[in-house]
Amino acid sequence: MINLPTAPSFKLFNKTALVAGGTSGIGLACAVALAEAGAEVTLLARNLENLRETQNAFLAKGLNCKIMALDICDVEKLEAEIATKPAFNILVNCAGTARHSAATDTSYDDFDAVMNVNLRGAYFLTRAIAKGLIGANKGGSLINISSQMGYVGGIERAVYCASKHAVEGFTKAMAIEFGAYNIRVNSICPTFIRTPLAEQTLKNPKRLKWIEDNIKLGRIGEVEDIMGAVVYLASDASALVTGTALMVDGGWTAE
Repeated sequence: MINLPTAPSFKLFNKTALVAGGTSGIGLACAVALAEAGAEVTLLARNLENLRETQNAFLAKGLNCKIMALDICDVEKLEAEIATKPAFNILVNCAGTARHSAATDTSYDDFDAVMNVNLRGAYFLTRAIAKGLIGANKGGSLINISSQMGYVGGIERAVYCASKHAVEGFTKAMAIEFGAYNIRVNSICPTFIRTPLAEQTLKNPKRLKWIEDNIKLGRIGEVEDIMGAVVYLASDASALVTGTALMVDGGWTAE
């Protein structure tokens, strides 16, 4: 008699998820995807008004949603607040920013602004969630929304690429360190996704051509393209996946 295997579940019932940058763009899409899969989602962002508006939209759709108004750049306050909460099973680190220019024109302020959000904030938030899980003796899935630019270079993107390459580095190192606690750490690396953050680039005909020439599937990404990836990495379906990057890049990095 053949014993057939049972497919692992993509459902997230009885799981709690924290989504940083969850009020717009990719972060909002990730939050919706996790909530629809059954997780109780907490949105983390700076703007309380935006948080409340987004929470109301979730509740109107019958989705679980809490809010946390914090600045990811204020890492001491962030870690202190996270320490007061029950351990989150899932983290999606999606708060991000970009200030594009030629490397020769990069200002100190632009460099610091990008690194403070994309790297410093992401690093210490990931650490804070991991500490909570370790203290509660629970496993979890920590997901950094990185970028294809964490693996390749880009026009006028030296600072942004530096921040995302660094995210890939600490993702791998933390995966090694936290594996003993059954805490998985992975990244999702999107190509250009149609969001407010990408709007200025997509309006530039020269940049748009460069993007379309490099995406092998021939189209700009939509936030919906990330939703399945985040549910996969958050769920038991990826139980043996850690320290890796899930490319959602339309084939950009295939070369």
